[in-house]
Amino acid sequence: MTHLQGQERADYVRDMFARIARHYDLMNHLMSMGRDVAWRRDVIRAAALQPGAHVLDVATGTGDMMIEALSQVPRLRAIGSDFTFEMIHVGQGKPGAQSVRWCAADALQLPFPDETFDAVTSGFGVRNFVDREAAFREQRRVLKPGGRVVCLEISRPSRNLLRPFFLLYFDRLVPIAGGLISGEPDAYTYLPQSVNEFLSPDELKNVMESAGLRRVTYRRLMLGSVAIHVGLK
Repeated sequence: MTHLQGQERADYVRDMFARIARHYDLMNHLMSMGRDVAWRRDVIRAAALQPGAHVLDVATGTGDMMIEALSQVPRLRAIGSDFTFEMIHVGQGKPGAQSVRWCAADALQLPFPDETFDAVTSGFGVRNFVDREAAFREQRRVLKPGGRVVCLEISRPSRNLLRPFFLLYFDRLVPIAGGLISGEPDAYTYLPQSVNEFLSPDELKNVMESAGLRRVTYRRLMLGSVAIHVGLK
C-alpha cells in the first residue's frame, strides 16, 4: 500500500484510519510499549507553551497530544485537526477532550490565517502525508514569528545490536497483534511498511529546513526508533 501516490494514497490512509479508529489508542500503546504517553509529554515541553498560548496539533487522531497540552499548560487554546472524521469522533468522547477545539482539515490546506499559532505539533502523522515539505510549509505559514514546529515521528532505528529485535517486533509481531485486535490486518501491515520507507532523522530535518523552518534540531529516543524534531520560524 505504501507504493500508492497522490490522492490515491491520501484516500487509502483516510479509509485505513477510519477503520481502525476505535482501536487506535490501544495499538499505539502496544506498538510503543507504552512509551507514547511520555513522548507526547516531551513534545509539549519542547513546544515551550505559555499560559493562554494558541497551539495546533496536525493529524491529531484522537487528540491525545492536545489533551496532554491542556494538562500541562493552563488556559491554552488548543485545536486538534485531522482529515478522518472517525478519529475525531472517538477523540471527542475521551476524558480531557472537552476543552479541545476540533477541526476536520487536510494537513496540506490548513483552514487558518497566517501567523495564528504559537506552536504547531504533530505525532506519528508526517510519514503518512502525500507531500511532507508542503505540510511543513503550511505549519510554518500558520505559525507566529518565533513560534515552534514540533514533530514526533517513528524513524528507521539506528544500526545497533538491538536493531534486529526491534525490526522483528515491529515488522512481524505488530501486524499480527494489530490484525487480531482491530480485525484490519492490512492497516498494521501498512504502518510498519510506512516506517521502513520513511526518512531518516537527518533527512526529515532537511525537509523541515527546505520548508523554511530554522535552527531545526532533533532528539532520538527508544533505541533510535523515534525522533522529536523542533524547528523555529
